[in-house]
Amino acid sequence: MMIQRTLIASSALFALAFSIACTTATPAKANCADFVLSCDNGRDYPFCPRAVSPEGDVVTGTLSLAPHSAVRMRLIPMGVGYRYAGRGIWFDGMQDQALLFLHKNASVSCTVSRQTLDPAAPAVLYTKG
Repeated sequence: MMIQRTLIASSALFALAFSIACTTATPAKANCADFVLSCDNGRDYPFCPRAVSPEGDVVTGTLSLAPHSAVRMRLIPMGVGYRYAGRGIWFDGMQDQALLFLHKNASVSCTVSRQTLDPAAPAVLYTKG
C-alpha cells in the first residue's frame, strides 16, 4: 500500500514538473516570436518563424493562439500580398496589415509588428508583397 502511494505521488510530481517545463518553452515565452499580430479583438498572436528563404521571406512558422495552442503555418504566395495558412486558420496580408481568419467566415483585422532585436531575423514576413 505504501509503495503504491509513493509511486502515485512521484508520478504526480513528475507530471507537474514536466508540465511546468513545457509551459516555459512556448514560442511567446521562449523569445522566438519575431513577429506579433496585434488584432482588433484585443489579443496578440506571436508568430515564430521556422524557415526563412535566401530572399528573407518567412516560409514556415508557428502562430501561437494560446499558451498551449500553436498552429504551424506555411507561406502561400499571392499575386499581391501574402497568405500564411495552417490547419483551420490563415491570415492574408499586405506589408504590416493583415486579416486573421480564425474561422471560415470570421476575420479579425490585425497589425503585424516585428518584435525581435536580432539583426539576423527577417525584417518583414514577405518581401514581394
